[in-house]
Amino acid sequence: MASVNPFNLSDSEEEAERRPNETVDTERSPSDGAPGPPPGNPFSPPADAEPPSLLLSSNRTSPSGEGISASAAATSAMAGSAETRVSVDVIAAQLLRDQYILTALEFHTELLEAGRELPRLRDYFSNPGNFERQSGTPPAKDQVLGPGGPLSKYNHLYRAGSISTLDSLDFARYSDDGNRETDERVAVLEFELRKAKETIQALRANLTQAAESEVPSQERKNYKSSPEIQEPIRPLEKRALNFLVNEYLLKNEYKLSSITFSDENDDQDFELWDDVGLNIPKPPDLLQLYRSCGTALPSPRDTADVSVGVDFVDLPGNCIAQDPLKKPDLSQQQQTEVVQELEYQISLLNNEKQNLAEQIKKLQCEIQTLKRTVSSPPPTTLDLGSQNTPNTSSSSATTACSTHSKLKNKPPVQFDQPNRKLSPAFQQALLSFCRMCSDSRLGAEVSRIADSEESVMLMLGRCLPHIVPNVLLAKRERMVAHLCQELIPLILCTACLHPEPKERDQLLHILFNLIKRPDDEQRQMILTGCVAFARHVGPTRVEAELLPQCWEQINHKYPERRLLVAESCGALAPYLPKEIRSSLVLSMLQQMLAEDKADMVREAVVKSLGIIMGYIDDPDKYSQGFELMLLSLGDPSERVVNAVHQVFIPAFAAWTTELGTLHTALIPSLLARIEKLHTQGEHGLDEHKLHVFLSALQSLIPPLFAVVLQNAPFTSRVKLHGDIPAIEVTRFPRPASPLQDVATIIGSREMLSALLQLYDHQLEHEGTTGWESLLWVVNQLLPQLIEIVGRINVTSSTCVHEFSRFFWRFCRTFGKIFTNTKVKPQFQEILRLSEENVDASAGNGILTKATVPIYATGVLTCYNQEEDRKLLVGFLEDVMTTLSLSHAPLDSLKASFVELGANPVYHELLLTVLWYGVVHTSALVRCTAARMFELILRGMSEALVDRRAAPALITLCSGPEFSVRISTIPAFGTIMETVTQKELLERVKMQLASFLEDPQYQDQHSLHMEIIRTFGRVGPNAEPRFRDEFVLPHLHKLALANNSQSVENKRIDIATQLFEAYSALSCCFISEEVMVNHFLPGLRCLRADMEQLSPEHEVILSSMIKECEIKVENRAMSDPQGSMSIASSLVGEDAKTKFLSKMGQLTTSGAMLANVFQRKK
Repeated sequence: MASVNPFNLSDSEEEAERRPNETVDTERSPSDGAPGPPPGNPFSPPADAEPPSLLLSSNRTSPSGEGISASAAATSAMAGSAETRVSVDVIAAQLLRDQYILTALEFHTELLEAGRELPRLRDYFSNPGNFERQSGTPPAKDQVLGPGGPLSKYNHLYRAGSISTLDSLDFARYSDDGNRETDERVAVLEFELRKAKETIQALRANLTQAAESEVPSQERKNYKSSPEIQEPIRPLEKRALNFLVNEYLLKNEYKLSSITFSDENDDQDFELWDDVGLNIPKPPDLLQLYRSCGTALPSPRDTADVSVGVDFVDLPGNCIAQDPLKKPDLSQQQQTEVVQELEYQISLLNNEKQNLAEQIKKLQCEIQTLKRTVSSPPPTTLDLGSQNTPNTSSSSATTACSTHSKLKNKPPVQFDQPNRKLSPAFQQALLSFCRMCSDSRLGAEVSRIADSEESVMLMLGRCLPHIVPNVLLAKRERMVAHLCQELIPLILCTACLHPEPKERDQLLHILFNLIKRPDDEQRQMILTGCVAFARHVGPTRVEAELLPQCWEQINHKYPERRLLVAESCGALAPYLPKEIRSSLVLSMLQQMLAEDKADMVREAVVKSLGIIMGYIDDPDKYSQGFELMLLSLGDPSERVVNAVHQVFIPAFAAWTTELGTLHTALIPSLLARIEKLHTQGEHGLDEHKLHVFLSALQSLIPPLFAVVLQNAPFTSRVKLHGDIPAIEVTRFPRPASPLQDVATIIGSREMLSALLQLYDHQLEHEGTTGWESLLWVVNQLLPQLIEIVGRINVTSSTCVHEFSRFFWRFCRTFGKIFTNTKVKPQFQEILRLSEENVDASAGNGILTKATVPIYATGVLTCYNQEEDRKLLVGFLEDVMTTLSLSHAPLDSLKASFVELGANPVYHELLLTVLWYGVVHTSALVRCTAARMFELILRGMSEALVDRRAAPALITLCSGPEFSVRISTIPAFGTIMETVTQKELLERVKMQLASFLEDPQYQDQHSLHMEIIRTFGRVGPNAEPRFRDEFVLPHLHKLALANNSQSVENKRIDIATQLFEAYSALSCCFISEEVMVNHFLPGLRCLRADMEQLSPEHEVILSSMIKECEIKVENRAMSDPQGSMSIASSLVGEDAKTKFLSKMGQLTTSGAMLANVFQRKK
């Protein structure tokens, strides 16, 4: 039940009692004499008297103010007639109006004792606002009451220090012993706030009624006439259903669902039904509605909450409403005046509603201020009653205006601009690695800090509606984290504008410790706020206030907090003093890079170091930057190394370019370290360090090319207007990051396109005279690289791959004309294809070095046009021929085929090269070609194998030389291992069977060795049927034949190869029939050889045979499928111990022991 508003007494009873007297002037004719009351009692007119037709307030109908006072009306009423009594409510109103408060209190007490409580007196004396001490002057007694009039502003009494209210005061708390004005003021303001909110809710009744009638009447008729058309839900209905659903969830213990539901409907208060609609009664809960769905429930529209609704009797014109049938013939003018008066009252109510809303905000601010005052000494300028003191009010307004003007007139913040010449595109791409968040509502709020009192208020108005619902629902960790995010703009704004350094430091400490383990989004939000703070306050305060917070968190136990520090250093780099950038911040990041154990923190450190390198301008820091680059490149984490290539190296290269040390210091330093690796690598090159240095060189190719373009003789002739051709998509290799894009380094794609056009023309037609940067590349860099390439180990596939990739990117970046005219001639000068370049005895000829595969795969594959492919094919054919005829090692050719064969694009080209070897007249060349097939078949498509590779191999087998035929066996074995096509496998099977069964091969010891070696290599991965029906039976035959071998060397060679083959095949699942018929007999034959040749092997073979026989017997009884693995049979502890002890006694090679434990791949 809503209480009557004490500020609005003139709107109801007093208006109704006063206005009959005030309207006398209106009803008198112009010819009447002095004003006077009409006959009879004006407060209680007789039944036969003419009722006044219009009731208007005196301030509207009597501008001259000649209304009859209430006291005169009371006197006239008591002197009128004896039988007419004045109502107690009129007497109470008169006493309150004339400020006879004690008399009214006594009257109120007597009425209570008599059991006749009067609402007017009860509400008046229960409102503490009527008894506040005021610093203004009390009103005159003859002042008129009205909405918002003097009573609502001055009807407060002076009171003693211990008096707060008359009927709701806690007298144990307040006493006359001391003045507790501050505490009293807090209590009074809190009570006023509650009353004001109740008044607002009462006024919302009219809005609820309006919301209920949103759908036009014509539309409702359409919905009723067409039941299939569903009437859209109205806002009031939606809020009511939301309330009932939430109530159901709470009652049935669905608390988490209720919290989530409340969070999704944050514009509704689910604890108060009045929030739905004050004049709408609460319906039964959902369960009752479900149970009563068959019966008609009372419609909310048919009921009314009379305790909240406005009584129509209290409205002006109540005499008309009380008895409308008595005088139905009212004039049109009178009806118009009634309507106007009602409209005027509505406007007054709306204005009062707005005023009350403003008062609520002010009271909330005062309550918070006073609460802080209770716990701390009050400010000397605080005066709660200053609103009614003109001087104080004006002075405070002046102070506010001056503060506002200071904030508005604040000069722009100046930052230390580094002495750098980075292109805007490069600088923007560098800062893009600072992960900001401004595309969301909260991100936009954080990114702009309020700079005036007005903008602070606007910011609070935007943020508080998102904070309050989360405060109410902060019961889950997700809710708490979201609430913390919403607080970030408030903390930043306060820290930015607060005058006290200690408070600012505390607020920034709260910001960095707001979330225990901030995730990516939360860190981005905090970083965005830090950058906005830095832009607003300038470099001095950033150094003094923000950096200490970072320093405190540098060793925090949570990696997310250390990650925030690392990202903050990079994000704040543009806003720091240049001395701090190159000293303190650099040292912090260096410490974190060396000591932090979290990969993601070191990754962020490297990115921030890259941003620092984009702003540093102290040449003395070059050596420190170089050491940081090497340290980060050696990081064990791949993500850290990727960050070095994406951010740090491009930024560091840009700085060295401006210093002029890119090609004079940075690149030569890396080359010197690579050469040092060669001199120190007595036991083999450190491939990891080579990869580190070479990858750094590779990342320096784009900035080096940019230096060449920017220092070219034609730079003065660049014209950006006109027809500039677009850059081909494949002109440059794909950059690892935007900072490695040459267009970004240069400044724009238009500028790069214009420079490239002049670059190609200069190389093709005008030469390189006077072009110092390009001449350094041609005359110093390239020869040094080629020399290093000639010294690396060709058998190291990693080294070959790294250098090949480097030269490929180098040639693609510098362009086709540069590659054809500057790079290829230098390689061709060294790789003169003749037998003089091959020293077969020493094996140190240039064709046997890594220069061959790196030139073939790194330079000749840069461009894929027909002439380029022909050049590559011819080079490989010449190398294959030269090496074969010279009896030189084939390692360089093998490295070329392995590197090219990894890319399916070159399979056809390699088969073309091999076909040249297949049809060559020399058997040496054909043997080399047969050996090369094994290297490229593994990744080749079956169709290509069937169409080109297999026919070439069969062609080689048809030749007269046994050496050529034997060379094809490994290639046939690879086909057995990788191909699933049955016809192709049958052809391979027939060819291998001819090798094993043809009498001409019976004495070919090398052929048998190659076949057994191939069977042991491919058997575990071959098709099971092929293994059971072909491989194991033929191994049995070879083992049996070896028992009768008379030459001991050949016999032990075959036995050793058979032992390795059986060891590899023992891991396979073999059928019981094959096990009994072929595998066990083959092992027994091999054991017979080993008894004489190698007793160590014989012990192992005996153990294998024994366990195999036991398993065969057990499996015959228990396993109907009859398949088993010898490796799985060795599970007994005794057998395992015996097997391993005997293996330790073997004196065979390490390769043989490795094959013993080979598993199926």
